[in-house]
Amino acid sequence: MLELLVGLVVTIAVGYFIVKGYKPTGVLLTAGTLLLLLAKPLGHSVLPEGMESTGSFFTDALFFLKNTLQGYNGGLGLQIMLLCGFASYMTHIGANNIVVKQFSKPLSFIKSPYVLLVAAYIVACLMSLAVSSATGLGVLLMATLFPMMTAMGISRPAAVAVCASPAAIILSPTSGDVVIAAQKSGIPLHVFAVETVLPVSISAIIVMAIAAFFWNKYLDKKDNTPMEKVDISHIDTSAPAYYSILPFLPIVGVFLFNGETIPGMTLDIYTIVVLSIFIGAVVHYVSNRFDGKKAVEDLEVCYQGMADAFKGVVMLLVGAGLFAQGLMSVGAIDALLGLADNAGAGAVALMLLLTAITVAASIATGSGNASFYAFVELAPSLAAKMGINPAFLIIPMLQASNLGRTISPVSGVIVATSGMGQVSPFDVVKRTFVPVICGLATVIIGTVFLVPMMAA
Repeated sequence: MLELLVGLVVTIAVGYFIVKGYKPTGVLLTAGTLLLLLAKPLGHSVLPEGMESTGSFFTDALFFLKNTLQGYNGGLGLQIMLLCGFASYMTHIGANNIVVKQFSKPLSFIKSPYVLLVAAYIVACLMSLAVSSATGLGVLLMATLFPMMTAMGISRPAAVAVCASPAAIILSPTSGDVVIAAQKSGIPLHVFAVETVLPVSISAIIVMAIAAFFWNKYLDKKDNTPMEKVDISHIDTSAPAYYSILPFLPIVGVFLFNGETIPGMTLDIYTIVVLSIFIGAVVHYVSNRFDGKKAVEDLEVCYQGMADAFKGVVMLLVGAGLFAQGLMSVGAIDALLGLADNAGAGAVALMLLLTAITVAASIATGSGNASFYAFVELAPSLAAKMGINPAFLIIPMLQASNLGRTISPVSGVIVATSGMGQVSPFDVVKRTFVPVICGLATVIIGTVFLVPMMAA
């Protein structure tokens, strides 16, 4: 029981400091190291089973940190860096703006403001396939769809909520979160993303769109929210229309080179993203009349995106891995499992518990990544101990982390979109809350019925 209390206190402290503005990476690294150092005094092993001790519990903690850094830099970390570099490059050359512009055109023909709201939300969700960053996508939508929605009679808070929430449910098979979830579930990426996650995601999006329709209509009437009319701002871009294909190249590649679509042709995600960057660079080079200097200079943005991903995402992963191992090393997870066993909790109860913890952490920290990366490390070991299919635990956690971020007034996407829309973050959260709760319920129900519960 002492172990569980220690884990709970440190976890609460992590959430507190992140809310106070401390960098999540540093907080997680510090908390993880502290937990590892407490493991020995509490009578537990610092290192996981199969890892040989250095002879001192202090150097064991540092040794584990070194191994975690080493593991992420050569595998999953490289995947994420490549994907982030590609996304930065697509934004820089204007390809993402072309995608938004082309998706926005059909919305101008819809007359009912609440039907438009639903249509805009669905289109925005599709845009998340090309723009993986929740904050980046939200800002992009505020600059493009927001004026159109308010011009057609959607209230300002409702329009901001639409722009803030498309990344609440993950669709993209190349999203860093999905890549991690697939790895921890022990399922190939294309199988996990398409056959396992996608049906649950589509169901949740449909339910959230319906909930957004009725909830925003109710709030507009209840609060007597003014419907503004403004001129639609057209997107100015010099990029050719065919650039809209480029951001989707990694997604097409995942489906095309999985060894099944083209027999004998199998490429891993690393090679697919490198190929996508290569194709994008060649297209950009030709489109700029074979200006080699500009083509090479623009590629620098891709490298910078990779560097930023290491600093922001990969190191966050390392910190989260250290924190998760710390919780396991002090015995907090075993104590939690013991309580669950004593209470007669089964697979569904454990899934609900992990989902609730992930949502709470996302709301408190405002970060979907921090909460998911911190707790997804626990799922495989918990699943193995109870004979559960890891995906049964991980899929709700994956979606819950992003759903929780969408109702957090301190999250980057809520703060950025509410600032641009000149409304309070709490007004936006009030608009997203009911759709998010409906989406979370759909994810849980969908997981129970569509994902095998027990390990094969």
